[in-house]
Formats: sequence, C-alpha cells, structure tokens
Amino acid sequence: MDIATIVQILESTLRLATPLLFVCLAGLFSERAGIFDIGLEGKLLVSAFFSAAFAYYTGSAWLGLLAGILSSVVFGLIHGVASITFRGNQLISGVAINFLAAGMTVVVAQSLFHQGGRTPPLEGAARFQKIDLPFADALHDVPVIGQIYGQILNQHSILVYLGLAAVPLTWWVLYRSRFGLRLRAVGENPAAVDTAGVSVVRLRYAAVIITGVLCGIGGAYLSTSLAAGFVKDMSAGRGYIALAALIFSKWRPWQGLGAVLLFGALEAIANRFPNVDLGIITLPNQVMTALPYILTVVILAGFVGKAIPPRAGGEPYVKER
Repeated sequence: MDIATIVQILESTLRLATPLLFVCLAGLFSERAGIFDIGLEGKLLVSAFFSAAFAYYTGSAWLGLLAGILSSVVFGLIHGVASITFRGNQLISGVAINFLAAGMTVVVAQSLFHQGGRTPPLEGAARFQKIDLPFADALHDVPVIGQIYGQILNQHSILVYLGLAAVPLTWWVLYRSRFGLRLRAVGENPAAVDTAGVSVVRLRYAAVIITGVLCGIGGAYLSTSLAAGFVKDMSAGRGYIALAALIFSKWRPWQGLGAVLLFGALEAIANRFPNVDLGIITLPNQVMTALPYILTVVILAGFVGKAIPPRAGGEPYVKER
C-alpha cells in the first residue's frame, strides 16, 4: 500500500467518521445525565430526511441544517417526556423512536416526492460545499505536514470541522463548567443534586435537547454533505455504531473521537478494497462491508475491558417528598 492510498483512506476516514462523531457526543451528553438513548439512530435518520427535504425546497443547506436540528430535538423531547416526565422505560422509548423514524421518513418522503422514499438529488447551495483551508496549496508538497494538512484535513465541508471542534468543546463543558459538573452528578447521584437545590428534571431535559442538536447536525451532514439527498434507511445503523463507540470510549469525548475514527477507518478500507486477498482465502465484499458492524458486536460483547456506565443511568428519578 503506497503513501497516496494511505492518505486517501485517512481522508475518507475523516469524512465517514463525522456523523458517528456527532452522534457519539450526543449520546455522551444524554448518558452522562442518566438518560440511556437507544433512539440515537432514529434521531439521526429523521434529521437526515428533514435536512434534505428542506434543503431541496429552499435551496439552502443551512436551512436544511436548521430543519434537521429541529426535527431531531422534537424526537429527543418525545423521548424526554416518555422517560423523564412519565418515568417510562428508556430503552423501550428509544426503540419506539427508531421505529417511528424509520417508518415516518419513508412515508413522508414518498408522499412529498414520489421517488420510492427518497428525496430528489441536491445541487449547488442545497449542499454543504468543500472548503479550502488557508495555505493548503502552499503546504501541499511539504512532507508529512503537507499530506496531513493539505490533503487529509483539507477539502471537507464546514460540518467536518465543526465536528472536530465539538470534541474539545464537549470536554470543556463536561469537565470544566458548572453545568457539566451538575450534569455528570445527575447521572451518578440525582438525589444529591436535588438536595443541593438543582432541578434534576431541568438538567436532564437540557441534556436531551443537546443530544437532539448534535444528532441533528450529524443527520444533516449525512444527507447534505456526505451524500446528495436522502434515501431510505440511510443512517444504516450508524446510531448503534456510535453507541458502541461511546461504550468503547468509556463515556469520554477524546476517547470517543478515537473510537469513531477507528470505525470510520474500517468503513473507508472496506470501500477502498471491496475484496481482500489474504493468500489462503479472499475476503468477499460482504465481509469487508460488515467490518464496522462486526467490530460493534465485539465491543458490545465486552472484549474491550470493563466499561462502567453512570450509576443512575436508565433509572427514572422520583423526587422524595
């Protein structure tokens, strides 16, 4: 494998890992607040559809992004009402959101566009365009730096750079701000937070809304940047993969970035080498395509060490009277 091929795989890794990164960070906020969110997949899917639909009708990728965020937040609030206000089972609520999103997006897309559950192709301003970083051309031929900055990091949409910036911002919010301290405390001991006079319900709803915003950006990236429109079930299990990455990273943002890059690299390799000849046996395209999902199963089976979730995760809080 030559250097040019490696650079192309790494550039593709960054693109493919971006939606996973947004969803992983979304789940991080939710689960740190004690709300398990299996519905990440559904929010990613519904935001991808509404982003593409609004971008097509308005001709603006930014308005599509706003629509995707709003739709994801609405679905997040549905999950919040079910699991926080009515203290329902968080896993069942999340699964219901996934089913609702999978069915609703196809039905609405078919009703609006009559193209088998997809939107028309997006063009021009309806898609997020690639950005040239400053001095990328000048550094293009510089060894190592030119390849990293001028080729791997250059020529991505603004949402890719927003995702990378979201990692240190998430770390700062969770570990250096008062809001983050309280949010993490709610996921560990909500009774102590309540005793201190801080509303557990308000903090958990804030986490649900942040989760919706991040999933909305991830979904918008899928349909208006990575692809040129919405197709049926285009999230393709990315919400579940991001959830596995969250467990793999033990609910930490920087480790989460590394985990999603690993998943993105596997997908990039599968796209680049549909068939791999190992000498004794040739791995077919189906096996290469399944690599990210195989890794997900391995991670969830517990082969990455003991991952301890927030102690109050998945448990509705009942205020003592």
